[in-house]
Amino acid sequence: MDYIAQFLQQMGEQLRLPVTFVVIEFVGTVAFAISGIRLASAKNFDWFGAYIVGMATAIGGGTIRDIMLGLSPFWMTNTLYLWCCAFAMVCVALMRRHLVRRKDTLLFIFDTIGLALFNLIGVEKTLNMGFPVWCAIIMGCITGAGGGVLRDVFINEIPLIFRKEIYALACILGGVVYVFGLYVGLNTEATAALSCIIVIAIRCLAEIYHWHLPVMKAED
Repeated sequence: MDYIAQFLQQMGEQLRLPVTFVVIEFVGTVAFAISGIRLASAKNFDWFGAYIVGMATAIGGGTIRDIMLGLSPFWMTNTLYLWCCAFAMVCVALMRRHLVRRKDTLLFIFDTIGLALFNLIGVEKTLNMGFPVWCAIIMGCITGAGGGVLRDVFINEIPLIFRKEIYALACILGGVVYVFGLYVGLNTEATAALSCIIVIAIRCLAEIYHWHLPVMKAED
């Protein structure tokens, strides 16, 4: 247990995140990697191609964020992210029948979990670097949605964030809730949980009640 605590502490220092958020980071990595690999499997990618799509989904948003913040991309200093993607690959391979056939529901579940967790990581990391609140909220959106954009491009789909589904808006509201909770002095972990719940709830409600933003049309 001491070794695990020490490892998480070191990871937190590397990532500029509290220890609790390091755990969130890895859970989000696995969730997003599964969503990417599952979609690639449904399109009959080979193992290498599926792994690349899973990696792009899991680390793409964070890579864009770190480059914009002037940092070395987080995964380039720690191979554990690559192993997380490999673990996700094994999970999809072993449970392919359930993960691939029930593609719509399971894609939504893993994609939503990854979105909520990575959005939170992006906001927290940006705030820790001293950037303003509005920048942190934007970076949360990029961290949460960037990997999904790369995933959809790789599998030749219109990126989900550009369609009519409530996606980026959920990230923005989750980020606002997190920042506001910190501002009024709420416990960090409780505020983080509330932010994730908000993102997940908004996406679930939008899916159930078919909420969407107005669509731009070439003609009336």
